[in-house]
Amino acid sequence: MLKPSPIAQILLHFANVLVIAFFLLPIVAVTIGSLQSEKMLQADTQAILPAEWTFDNFLVILSGGEQRGKIFEQVTYLPDNVKSFHRAFANSVIVATSVTILTLVFGSLSAYTVARLRFGWTIWLMNLNVMARFVPIIVLMIPLYVTFRNFGMLNSLSGVIVALTGFLLPYAILMLAPYFATIPRELEDAARIDGCTHFSAFWRITLPLSAPGLASCGAIMFIISWHELLIPLILNSRAEFMTLPVVIASLVGDVHVFFNLMMAICLLAMLPSVILVLLLQRFVVQGLQVGGVKG
Repeated sequence: MLKPSPIAQILLHFANVLVIAFFLLPIVAVTIGSLQSEKMLQADTQAILPAEWTFDNFLVILSGGEQRGKIFEQVTYLPDNVKSFHRAFANSVIVATSVTILTLVFGSLSAYTVARLRFGWTIWLMNLNVMARFVPIIVLMIPLYVTFRNFGMLNSLSGVIVALTGFLLPYAILMLAPYFATIPRELEDAARIDGCTHFSAFWRITLPLSAPGLASCGAIMFIISWHELLIPLILNSRAEFMTLPVVIASLVGDVHVFFNLMMAICLLAMLPSVILVLLLQRFVVQGLQVGGVKG
């Protein structure tokens, strides 16, 4: 393999820096905005760093509006949804965790069927799943709302979990099927000779060997469901069932936009995803590499 020239290496490192900056600069901007008052945020739009720093935005959010700090002492109106941050955070944890578990359970069973049996209809089903993903999700919101209303699943976390699982399950199958295909079939045959059933061989042999693929798929499913806005917004209208993305969107009012509170909630909402990726980083990279190269 030819070694890149020094100029090519410099250009490659420069491109990497640009890509990293592209993803980090918005986070840096949100962090700076969350650590200043709204008055300072709008006072000098050309300034990179504010003249004053404050944690009052986080104080208001974490206390549910009971402790306002200095910058909110004279404010007579705060959005009601700021008071429900803790409930919304818990709802997001319940929804994202449930969706991740369900997609991994049903997705692994379906992906294993596609990878091992190789029936003609499974290939057509996979192609149909890929084609269905080209349909904008907003087009399906009205029939989805009507269907869930008829089943009495509006204004409930179970309705959001079922809807998100249905939409994310094809992605899980597409990610896991190539990974299962890389595992030698002979290992399962040897387990069946030793007395394992087909499902037992899948449970004891295939799934443990697929841990990196399951970890990468689970992390992606969690992140997508954690940040999903449209489905919880359409299916739920009551504050006790709102998730964090819905609370953030509600801070954009008809008269006023609470930019500083919105930035602070965005930072707090990013923490579970960042922690999960850091914990599963090794498995995520390994799973994506194997699935992408050998799929």
